[in-house]
This record gives sequence, C-alpha cells and structure tokens, in this order.
Amino acid sequence: MILIVDSGSTKTDWIALNEEGKQLFQTQTLGLNPAVLSSEIIKERIINNFELYQNRDKVSKVFFYGAGCGTPKPSLMLKEVFEDYFKNADIDVKEDTYAAIYSSTIPGEKSIVCILGTGSNCTYFDGKDIEQRVVSLGYIIMDDCSGNYFGRQLLRDYYFNKIPKEMADKLSNTYDLTADYIKRNLYKEPNPNTYLATFAKFLIQNKNQEYCQDLIKKGMRLFLNNQVMQYEDAQQVPTHFIGSIAFYLQDELKEVLAEMGLKCGNISRRPIEGLVKYHMELATKAA
Repeated sequence: MILIVDSGSTKTDWIALNEEGKQLFQTQTLGLNPAVLSSEIIKERIINNFELYQNRDKVSKVFFYGAGCGTPKPSLMLKEVFEDYFKNADIDVKEDTYAAIYSSTIPGEKSIVCILGTGSNCTYFDGKDIEQRVVSLGYIIMDDCSGNYFGRQLLRDYYFNKIPKEMADKLSNTYDLTADYIKRNLYKEPNPNTYLATFAKFLIQNKNQEYCQDLIKKGMRLFLNNQVMQYEDAQQVPTHFIGSIAFYLQDELKEVLAEMGLKCGNISRRPIEGLVKYHMELATKAA
C-alpha cells in the first residue's frame, strides 16, 4: 500500500493506493506542520485516525509533502514519527512546494509556483529542478498574503480602530475578540498560525467591501513583490497557485497579477489529486 499525503498547517489529505494505482481509501487529519507542532501532537493526530491505524502495517511507502518541511530538523523529526508508526514503510518527506509543483506544472515548462493557504511560499521551476530564492522564516515574519497574514491584519486593524464600524461590529459578532481569548490562542495554544487563518473566511465572505478589497490586494502585492519578482523572468513565465486563499480570491489575484504584468497560470485549491496522477504516472513508467 502506498500513501500519498499533502499536509498544510490546517489539514492533511491522505490517499492510499495499491501497487496498481487503484485508490483504496481517502481520509483527512488535522495539519501536521513539524515547524510548529511537537512530535507528540503529530503522533496523536495520526493515531486518532481509524483508517490509518487499521492499515498502518500494510503501508510500504509514504510520500509526504508538507508545510514546515523546508528545513532539515523538522523534516527529520516528522520522518522519525512516521517511521515509528508505519514500521514497514519507506518514508519520503518533502516540503509542500514539491506538491504544488508536481500537481500544477507541465513537465519541462518553466514556471513559478506559489502556495497561498494557511501559509505562503514561492518556488521557481525550470522544468526539471527548483530554485527557491527566499527561505521562509515562518508565519510571524513572512507568509504575506496567507490566511494567517490576513488574520493578523484583521486583528491589528480591529484593535487599532482601522476597520469601518459596521464591519468591525460584524467581525466582533462572528468571532470572540476579547483580548484574553486572542492572546491565549496566540501564545498558549498549539497552531497559532492556524488560529489566525480562521479569520480569512470572514475576509473572503466580505471581499466585496472596500476595506476588504484594499486589504486583500495589499497582501497580494506584498507577496508578489517579495517573492515572485525575485526571479528575473517573472513576467515571461506563468505563475501557478495552490491553496484556498488563491482559489477563493482568484478574481482579485488575477487582477493584481495583470496590474504587475505577470502571467496567471493554474489556480487550484488542493494539490492532492494532481499528486496522485503524478505518482501513478511515475509507477507506470517504472513498470
């Protein structure tokens, strides 16, 4: 049994295939970001899934693509957790950028591939190899145009009285905005980046309001200038996007891309289906 896994900070998609590429089951767990979670929490999130627990000894290979796996230490920690749980399996851990590349690009085509979900990232793909100009320092410092970026900005603007009153009232009626509750989620609970990203839903639902339009496009311009424009041929190659922020705000994204002279490529919410296709093609070639 082969497991193909696409993990963000919020949720993780799992698809199990047999050796012929037939899907056996599909399931979901909470996010497994090793950069913000302990090995104990990651183990607990896997163990609590009945299908994974029931099939753990049947798994021979795990292809894991995840947020927080861009540096050696967290990747190694996650690999050790998986090796302990799937005892008969070969474990391959890659950062989520690879999932975005494998699921959205045309083989041999030069392109820029971006992730805009709970977090954000950007990579150049020359058709064969990848080049990443910016090493992510995580949600506190980076992650422009991500769900947690927009949550952080909404909270700041609310507390600095920068949100129009009618919208501020609507926000406070939707979320618990008491200072103690916010600080507990940011500084005492696991996954503060995921907590911040919950506010992105409000932004998406109210995206036609002038305040929201300004905030959305500001975040997009920051991301494109800080990440995509790092590459000299950014305006000559397509830029692909994976993630819920890109998917639900694609009208605004296409507008800002055109404004900056950038070519919009594929936009999809989740890469898991593309990953399955990629691995099935690899298996066919190997056979």
